[in-house]
Amino acid sequence: MRDELDLRSFIRVIADFPRSGVQFRDITPLLRDPEAYSSALKAMTAFVKDLRPDCIGAIEARGFLFAAPIATALSLPLVPIRKEGKLPAARASVDYALEYGTGQLEVHSDSFVTGARVAIVDDLTATGGTAYAAASLIESLGGEVVGLAFLIELAGLGGRERLHGRNVYALMTLP
Repeated sequence: MRDELDLRSFIRVIADFPRSGVQFRDITPLLRDPEAYSSALKAMTAFVKDLRPDCIGAIEARGFLFAAPIATALSLPLVPIRKEGKLPAARASVDYALEYGTGQLEVHSDSFVTGARVAIVDDLTATGGTAYAAASLIESLGGEVVGLAFLIELAGLGGRERLHGRNVYALMTLP
């Protein structure tokens, strides 16, 4: 086992993706390294466990890569929070602004019972728009968002502030 992994070294920046001016944080080097990926999951799982959630809300798509193993490790249900048109049963939705466009998130209307404690998991927060929309969607169905866990928080983009003092955890903060 390697001494103290610097997980930041497993995140690469891709300039001008998906459009000009965007500095995309690529997590695939971390996913390719089992020790680094496991280390990230352990840290995120520890935070989520302390929240005592009833279920894990997973934001599409890269959030699934972290939320599913966390839900499995904690023996909790996984609630997919998907992009428009991806869920087959009755669903609720919310429109939101992205860093470079707009989007819509949906969740099955029967994903959890009223009052359920939900921990939201995603790979990254920048402006906080997607996470805020996911939290709003869950709360509109009577869920209680007890915390949000991210692999990466991008500094200086206001994501944490947009989440209005919610319990936010980011394993790493990057410029």
